Amino acid sequence: MFFLYFLSFCVRIINIIQTNILHVLLLSTSSLQWYGLHRIFDFAKKSWFDGIDLSLTRSNYDLWDEDYIKYLSDSFDVPVLSITAPSRWMNEKRVDQIISIANKLKSQVVTFSPPYHTDKNLNWYSRYLSKVKRDTHLSVAIKNVESDFIYFVIPKYKNSTLYEIKKVTWDTALDLSSVSSESWMDILKAQKMLWSSMKNIFLSDKRGAHTWILPGTAGGWISYLPLESFFMKLKTTGYNGFITLKVKPNELGAGNEERVVQNLDFVKSYYTKHFKNFR
Repeated sequence: MFFLYFLSFCVRIINIIQTNILHVLLLSTSSLQWYGLHRIFDFAKKSWFDGIDLSLTRSNYDLWDEDYIKYLSDSFDVPVLSITAPSRWMNEKRVDQIISIANKLKSQVVTFSPPYHTDKNLNWYSRYLSKVKRDTHLSVAIKNVESDFIYFVIPKYKNSTLYEIKKVTWDTALDLSSVSSESWMDILKAQKMLWSSMKNIFLSDKRGAHTWILPGTAGGWISYLPLESFFMKLKTTGYNGFITLKVKPNELGAGNEERVVQNLDFVKSYYTKHFKNFR
């Protein structure tokens, strides 16, 4: 009897360890935003993605219908593990609405952008998000944004340096195409700076001014960004957060179902080769 109890205990410990090192690849709905949600869930299922990142926009009402999304998630057996908030028009009421959706869908990570330059009330960002993190089971992450300016002077987003986004809730998300290539920063330095705070990585490639392009298409399964080195560093440092494919819809061949499935399968193979199965 003691042996059976001990064996059961060992199995539970192994399951916990495996859960903690589970590698999860998500598909951002923004990558196929010209399709309806039903088709996006179908594509994720066909290509064996582990789940969905629900990228909320102000104008798509279906994205805010938690009952409809729960129905799709259950029907396709594809969980919505992550939610990304709109990058503008945020306030405490909108934060509460997003957290309600996350709770309904049993999501694990909710990602916000720094305040837009026209935002006057910053309490939702500077104080309220940290309270939400304390009061819920969620990882409340702040993602990096493009280094962009209005009239070459006014930053488009406030308090948006990597150091500043890290100290809001101490959870972050790294958007690889938004890492500025015009400064000393690159994706390897950004990874080192954010390190244990990272809960999600938005995966894409970047070539000069061309952003959110398909990874691994520079030739010979190699990317323009040092993605292969980036993945190697992630694996060796024990990264166990989410990785979310976020590219422009035309990069996946939106409008041609066969091409979309082929490109999603390619990304899954690329991710498996350079990260999941890397030794």
